[in-house]
Amino acid sequence: MNVSKLFADEKVNTGRQVELDIAKGLSIIFMIFLHTFYVAGAFSGTFDPNLNFILMNLLGRPYAAVVFMFCMGVGLVYSRHSQWDVMVKRGVKLFLLGLLVNVFEFILPHFVAQAVLGHGTPFPIAGGLLLFCVDILAFAGLSFILLGILKKYEVSNRKLIVLALAMSIVGTMAKGVDFGSPYINLFFANFIGCAGGFTAFPLFNWFIFPVAGYVWGQYSIRATDKNEFFKLWPHMLILALVYFFASSAFWGGILSDDVHFYYFLNTVDAFFCIINCYAVIGMCYWMSKKMPDFIIKIFTTLSSNVNEIYIAQWFLIPLMLIDYHARGIVFNDVTAFIFSVFIIVLATLIALGIKKLKASRS
Repeated sequence: MNVSKLFADEKVNTGRQVELDIAKGLSIIFMIFLHTFYVAGAFSGTFDPNLNFILMNLLGRPYAAVVFMFCMGVGLVYSRHSQWDVMVKRGVKLFLLGLLVNVFEFILPHFVAQAVLGHGTPFPIAGGLLLFCVDILAFAGLSFILLGILKKYEVSNRKLIVLALAMSIVGTMAKGVDFGSPYINLFFANFIGCAGGFTAFPLFNWFIFPVAGYVWGQYSIRATDKNEFFKLWPHMLILALVYFFASSAFWGGILSDDVHFYYFLNTVDAFFCIINCYAVIGMCYWMSKKMPDFIIKIFTTLSSNVNEIYIAQWFLIPLMLIDYHARGIVFNDVTAFIFSVFIIVLATLIALGIKKLKASRS
């Protein structure tokens, strides 16, 4: 099909897009598996190395947070609440929610582990500074704030791409910088990958994903033939996988055992991650044609409650695993897998309960 005929002048794919729901649903599932196995590994390291690699290095990285952030940008195109001031307010809220997650992830388990286990904890505290650690929600918050400001000044797509590329290059060059003070490192960790372990998703390295999603979404919403629009997804998926494995094997890439290659990913890694995002969403579009309606509904539920599920899982994972470790449970492939599935279900139920409570109050 001719490219000019593939994209309409007006929006044609409005409302919820099933492929985006599936992609976001899979991303939160992979994140919960990653986090459960990560925390369980702090108590016992009896996991099969191949399963550990698949869940923590492969599915838990380019198919989890990267896809989640790309879809976040795409969602701005489809949202009815994408006014610049609404985006800034949402960004502030997400940043503060990130601090709440840090309480669940680091601070609360520290005290529970001492109370239940009677000794120290595998969760680092760093003198309390990890309360301000920059995790995915904090990054999402900063991204919304910056995107909102740029939208207020009507920055074009071309300038958005140039800015995101420039930030990615700066983030690549600044990897591991140490300002000599944990407090200064903590402040700049919001923007670049500073030393000290205070950030997983610095703004400069990761802003390229919501920007890429935002620009890509402006084409996907006008695509008149989705089969044609997504026809290259298998080729792009293979291309991205070849790069991920090759880079990680020979010069350090996002699948490497050193997780900082992923957290502080460089511009070339980001480029192939964006290719992979297109492939994943295309694959989800293909999958949606073969899925029964009740499975699609499950993914829609996960997608529409993804923030609440993310917060709930960090409340459930450490507290449940500390409790069951105290009861003598040995965490291995089977038990960690069962815990992951259970936490996905329970976190979703909590998210639905919160939504229902909000609706009743309003």
